[in-house]
Amino acid sequence: MPESNSSGRKIRVLVVDDSAIVRKIFKQELSKYPDIEVVGTAPDPYVARDKIVRLKPDVITLDIEMPRMDGITFLRKLMKYYPIPTIVVSSLTKKNSEMALEALEAGAVDVLAKPGGAYSVGDMSVQLAEKVRAAAKVKYLPTASETKERLAKAPKIVPGTLKKTTHKVIAMGASTGGTEAVKVVLTQLPVTTPGVVIVQHMPPKFTESFAERLNSLCKIEVREAKDGDAVIPGVALIAPGNYHMVLKRSGARYYVQIKDGPLVCYQRPSVDVLFYSVAKYAGRNAVGVIMTGMGKDGARGLLEMHKAGAKTIAQDEQSCVVFGMPKEAIKLGAVDVVVSLEDIPRTIFKFLQEDEEGVADEAVKSL
Repeated sequence: MPESNSSGRKIRVLVVDDSAIVRKIFKQELSKYPDIEVVGTAPDPYVARDKIVRLKPDVITLDIEMPRMDGITFLRKLMKYYPIPTIVVSSLTKKNSEMALEALEAGAVDVLAKPGGAYSVGDMSVQLAEKVRAAAKVKYLPTASETKERLAKAPKIVPGTLKKTTHKVIAMGASTGGTEAVKVVLTQLPVTTPGVVIVQHMPPKFTESFAERLNSLCKIEVREAKDGDAVIPGVALIAPGNYHMVLKRSGARYYVQIKDGPLVCYQRPSVDVLFYSVAKYAGRNAVGVIMTGMGKDGARGLLEMHKAGAKTIAQDEQSCVVFGMPKEAIKLGAVDVVVSLEDIPRTIFKFLQEDEEGVADEAVKSL
């Protein structure tokens, strides 16, 4: 079974959706878990507003497209006057995935695809429960202005300091709160950055829109990965939703394979799946980064990278929205350093530069 709430107190959830069927499914599925209680449902934001005040839920699920007031407008008002951890629920369309990203920037902590299409009700049920538990653990709700402030304060990286980057790989994994965390890291990276491979827990379509949004903000190129894509300097590849991504190597060339497969740590894509492959094919030529998120996905994979000689970084508790994945990796002894979100890019380059210097020193000793 997925990780359950250990506090003994049930997590109180309010389901806000104009679809009676979705309200029924969510209530039915969440009621299967003894640590979660659906305290109410609402067909629109106006009904939801009154129920939030009266029922005081710990978490709400919020549809984006609703009558009388759309979900994003309601979310912005909610975050201003009554902040509450919110999971955005959306159908798998390009338009809705772009709106979901707006909602995440407005303060939502996670996004979930409506049942049907890519996900069965069973898969959705497990993921919904996990996201509710993660949302209930959120310490604070980051806003767009806070993200901008983080970017302004972040130490700048001087480009052009690395001589060889083609044989290096940077692997990153994140979940709850990760969309903003990944943005903070990637927007600081210079065009000389080695190839980056990323797993961010998101549904299909959403990862495509997420990559496009990042590509418009970053110096490096960011795109949703396709099977066979080369991992090259100046490019970041994001695993597509509902598919695992693994690193492969052919001679001196790295590339990614996109494949189906069972959920790993209740996730697809899984950070562990990516990290294990990076450990196998890149070894000491990699830097691994694990960031904000609920659960254990990525912890064992990062340990394998660490054992293979890769340098490993975890985001610190203070800057995490949910200190789950980094905490588990730290407990396993998989992490070389724990740093704030703003310091992750500089730390990546520090490791890369130290490795170059180490290689040069070994070459001198061999003369």
